[in-house]
Amino acid sequence: MSSPSPHVRSERSAAASSRPVVAITGAASGVGLLLTQRLAASDDVKKVVAIDERRGDVAGVQWRVLDVRDPALADRLRVEGRPADVVVHLALDLDLESDSRARTAFNVRGTQTVLTASAAAGVHRVVLVTSAMVYGALEDNDVPLAEDAPLRATAEATCVGDLLEIERLGRRAPRAHPGLNVTVVRPAVLVGGTDTALTRYFESPRLLVVAGSRPCWQFCHVEDLVSALEYAALGKVEGEMAVGCDGWLEQEEVEELSGIRRMELPQSVALGAAARLHRLGLTPSPVGDLEYTMHPWVVSGSRLHEAGWRPKWTNEEVLAELLEEVAGRHTLGGRRLGRKDAATLGAAGATVALVGTAALVRRARKRRG
Repeated sequence: MSSPSPHVRSERSAAASSRPVVAITGAASGVGLLLTQRLAASDDVKKVVAIDERRGDVAGVQWRVLDVRDPALADRLRVEGRPADVVVHLALDLDLESDSRARTAFNVRGTQTVLTASAAAGVHRVVLVTSAMVYGALEDNDVPLAEDAPLRATAEATCVGDLLEIERLGRRAPRAHPGLNVTVVRPAVLVGGTDTALTRYFESPRLLVVAGSRPCWQFCHVEDLVSALEYAALGKVEGEMAVGCDGWLEQEEVEELSGIRRMELPQSVALGAAARLHRLGLTPSPVGDLEYTMHPWVVSGSRLHEAGWRPKWTNEEVLAELLEEVAGRHTLGGRRLGRKDAATLGAAGATVALVGTAALVRRARKRRG
């Protein structure tokens, strides 16, 4: 067999040199692991540098084991003396049960270090992942929100303060480090091996609905988030973008599809109970989480669509998967219940749920008194 002509060899060499080296933080688990697996198998990526505090189970990538807050990260972003082309930062702690101060310290310091280390190493682009929650859930939100809509969220919901600070760091980085570009990806309610205040909403015996509110539900399957991150890593889309299923579901559609009936409460009662339970340390969810089940925060995803990306999952399909994942789990006010509590709630329904909430408050007051 004859060898390829010089012209063919030149084209192959040019194609290989144009493929990016992508570094991924948080590569050993969750979305980071899924993206590492996807890019490691992609012909469009030259090499994957996988960064985490432990080595993950993905072959064919270069593992760098360290904490992303370690200043030595800048050196670990180099491959054969040259910087990675792109860093996708996914080493975030969004666990509901984490200590909030430690979680914020990790998330903010980690992002600061990743941005500074990337600039020092000569990386051209960093991809950050936050959430569409940064737009805020407000009664007067457009449906859907444009991607350049102002970020009107407050720090009162779980992890949203961290995400807003990450967004702020991402906006400042190109000014502080000319030549560094930052892409921000904001998923809707993320489903697929996730545990958040919004996925726990569907573990309740009744779906809490605040009287007079207008909930709209838009989901994002982790597989769609990973494919959107691949677009960002390959430079097919840049800037700030949202990702989620096309369209949204009204509350009535969610109730019909899930088969879970609603428990409707006046706003003052719902918000007051949520605030008291969280203040007493009985639930992990602050009152701000409830806002995201009251008001719309649906996003258009137009920038990804213009780049040719489309979600593979529909809202209906993601909701069905979420309901499968949470089957057998029971939550009240964001707090996971044991089997005995869950059996009581399941038998007695919404009235007992309210009585149980009041009982938790009384019990906590007695302990503290």
